[in-house]
Amino acid sequence: MTSTANPPVSRTRVTLAITAAILAVLVVIFFIVAGFYTDVLWFDQLDFLNVLTTQWIATAVMFVVGFLAMAVPVWISIEVAFRARPVYAKLNSQLDRYQQVIEPLRRLAMFGIPAVLGLFTGVSAATRWPVVLQYFNRTPFGETDPQFGLDVSFYMFELPFFRGVVAYASAIVLIAGIAALATTYLYGAIRVTGREVRISRSARIQLAIMAALYVALQALSIWLDQYTTLASRGAGYLQTGAGFTEVNATIPGRAILAIAAGVVALLFVVTAIIGRWRLPVIGTALLLVSGIILGGIYPWIVQRFQVEPSARTLESEYIDRSIEATRDAYGVAEVTETPYNATTDAEQGALRSDAETTANIRIIDPALVSESFAQLERFRQYYQFPAHLDVDRYNIDGTVQDTVIAVRELDQEGLGDSQTPYSNAFVYTHGYGVVAAYGNQRTTDGQPVFLESGIPSTGALEIEEPRIYFGEESPAYSVVGAPEGDTPIELDYPSGDDDDASNMTTTYEGDGGPMLDNLFSKLAYAIKFQSEQIILSDAVTSESQILYDRDPIDRVKKVAPYLTTDSDAYPAVVDGKVLWIVDAYTTSANYPYSRVEKLSDTIVDTTTPAVPYAVDNVNYIRNSVKATVDAYTGEVTLYAWDTEDPILKTWQKIFPNSLQSADDMSADLLSHIRYPADLFKVQRAILGSFHVTDANSFYSSDDQWVTPNDPTSPAAAPTLQPPYYLTMQVPGTDASAFTLYSTFIPRAAATSSSSILTGYLAVNSDAGPDYGKLTLLTLPKQDTVPGPGQVQNSFNSDTEVASQLSLLQRGDTEAIQGNLLTVPVGGGLLYVQPVYVQATGGTSYPLLRKVLVAFGDQIAFEDTLDEALDSLFGGDSGADAGDGGTVVTPAPGEEVDPETAPETPAPAPTDPGTGDEPTLASALADAKQALADREAAYAANDLVAAAEADNRLTAALDAALAASE
Repeated sequence: MTSTANPPVSRTRVTLAITAAILAVLVVIFFIVAGFYTDVLWFDQLDFLNVLTTQWIATAVMFVVGFLAMAVPVWISIEVAFRARPVYAKLNSQLDRYQQVIEPLRRLAMFGIPAVLGLFTGVSAATRWPVVLQYFNRTPFGETDPQFGLDVSFYMFELPFFRGVVAYASAIVLIAGIAALATTYLYGAIRVTGREVRISRSARIQLAIMAALYVALQALSIWLDQYTTLASRGAGYLQTGAGFTEVNATIPGRAILAIAAGVVALLFVVTAIIGRWRLPVIGTALLLVSGIILGGIYPWIVQRFQVEPSARTLESEYIDRSIEATRDAYGVAEVTETPYNATTDAEQGALRSDAETTANIRIIDPALVSESFAQLERFRQYYQFPAHLDVDRYNIDGTVQDTVIAVRELDQEGLGDSQTPYSNAFVYTHGYGVVAAYGNQRTTDGQPVFLESGIPSTGALEIEEPRIYFGEESPAYSVVGAPEGDTPIELDYPSGDDDDASNMTTTYEGDGGPMLDNLFSKLAYAIKFQSEQIILSDAVTSESQILYDRDPIDRVKKVAPYLTTDSDAYPAVVDGKVLWIVDAYTTSANYPYSRVEKLSDTIVDTTTPAVPYAVDNVNYIRNSVKATVDAYTGEVTLYAWDTEDPILKTWQKIFPNSLQSADDMSADLLSHIRYPADLFKVQRAILGSFHVTDANSFYSSDDQWVTPNDPTSPAAAPTLQPPYYLTMQVPGTDASAFTLYSTFIPRAAATSSSSILTGYLAVNSDAGPDYGKLTLLTLPKQDTVPGPGQVQNSFNSDTEVASQLSLLQRGDTEAIQGNLLTVPVGGGLLYVQPVYVQATGGTSYPLLRKVLVAFGDQIAFEDTLDEALDSLFGGDSGADAGDGGTVVTPAPGEEVDPETAPETPAPAPTDPGTGDEPTLASALADAKQALADREAAYAANDLVAAAEADNRLTAALDAALAASE
């Protein structure tokens, strides 16, 4: 007889399956442990391990709290409902089938469902650790809100915590109630027969108590919602905060609803005792109707029929609240407003009293000379400079000089096909040196004048350690270091001419990354960076370190997760070392009555691109921390800059010993501290409206300002003009200082816009008692002072300027107009714009050839700023600009000794009578006409006429050049 039974399962296959499963679990565990392990090594190496462990402990505790807070009540709710089920309940056929399916899985479901729900809640709660830690370590602000008289810390720390607790508790009670309802129904404690619903006594008590808890929590939530009106959008005029409608309708209505909800909760308790559902059901219905009336209809009636007809009067008090709170929250309450009756007449000697400012006017545009830096100072294709350079100041021979500075960073993409995993990880590990140029000088052929340059680095900055292992463009990771005596393999810098393959090499001697001194570390990092080189290469030794997370901003973000960093880190040579300086902020969106701004949108301009999908609303900001990152060691140092900021004080309690005092900053470091541009952009956006402190004027919006568009940005896609750093003495201040400034024009109407200057905002950027002092120059409304857009239009439409620009654009060259600077000197506003010339083909870089200046409605266009100012101010401006002298350009490989080099005299002022002016004017007019004729001929496809016009253009230009000699 043939057996039909299934053959026994092979023990070997079962063993293999179990082994594979165990191995898979072990691999997953190893990956998880490796990730945690590398984080520990990284933070420990930087001496910020307490930041990581605090986060981990807080996250773990919050996860456990969230898990238990959900899982335990849901399990108890199901267990109570099951145990109190009627034993002999008569079930319908459908419920009977449900029970047959569920009963075998009942025990698993009773524990599994709460556990799964607890996991979700735990994960959600774990992300809320900052709110919880801030609540338990909160610091009073010492300021009260004008509506409830509560300290501002209540809104910043306590209200978010209370609302979070109520929200989680409501969700837990609701889900536990649904679980109880489902269990009681499934096991017959609730029976529906036709229109009759029968509930067992135990089920009634349980469900009524759950309902009472839920409604009580909603009462508490509604009560807390009164306070949220002070930091949310209202129904009336205010963008943020409680206006007349909220104060007189919404807030009282919510208080009434909260009390009503509390009464309904008591009615559910009564139902649990007496067993009648009518009262709580009626109470709930009335509560819902009251919510619609008090929460929606009544505030709408007040707004529509009481406020809107008399908004200016009724909203006045609340506008005052908003003005005061916004100015305080954004740090502009102490701005010094100075009337500035700017003259528009350029008189001879007008700049005599502004000699120091004039001598520091920057003619080098950091957004244009990156290509010049690259061509003159890159040396090899595996080096690079950023697209936009930074502006700083250095004391050179006793004189503070504005400089344009950049770090020569590594660019592995420049290696092309020479890239290999080995060379990327072990050979090309770092950049080299700093390149800095005077901001107010240029060579005779238009190149920047470098005060620090070359490989090896030479110049006035006295850099002791020029190697750049940590920078904005550093590789994802590098393995560095070796035992003493080993042959160095890291490329240090190129040596010899282009045909010489020899290069200088080095071995990293700093303490910049975790050690790769054991197999587990190597495996962990090989997994992290998916590189077998870390395990297999003989270049990895017991002395090797791995450097990663090398961007200065990223490093600061990791060690200080509670801070918002500025979008730009800038390099500085401090005490012989290259440091990256990073400004960081404490922010909040909960400050009562302060206007909410989206930070990422507010800082967008020509130099800062927009960030898609950013969620970073703020209505409070402080530059609370200055951070430095050593470009060689990667060491991160956080300095508590704004020690009065309550948010920073709170975080210092959470992460003790992670910040140093600003008193520990060296004098050299303090000399390079500057006011952060992102904060300044936010403040100028706020002051565009909140420079007005009168409620009636504010409501009328009759004096609203905006930042002008950058006149050099494309007309099809204009961007805001960025603020600029300049050393100058702002009118109304006592001395010259490194300053960040921006301008204002009237906010455009729906049908028109005006580029008339209305305000000039400047802030002192030098560390000291006046650091952060904001000065707002307000121009008279009855005068017409041209703004940047109007001045740029005047430049572009001026006949003589256009003619000279056409001369500069002959052949394969183009003229590029640089940043348009606005400088308050001579009792008015001076506009300065460098003009660069660059070849359109081949290897090229912009050269500074001309300078455009304007004062009032007068324009000058000369070879140097000094000449342009003299031309503008009647032949003698009264002051010397920094580019008055001619800087000798040494031949390639030749160095000029500043001690022995002869001083080249400044060019003599051009005599207005020199040259054949009538002939020159006639030639320029002929050239302009020939150019127009040529364009018309090409448009008509008349090639003969185009050629004839081209010949006339060439002849006219030659005549113009001859006449100008």
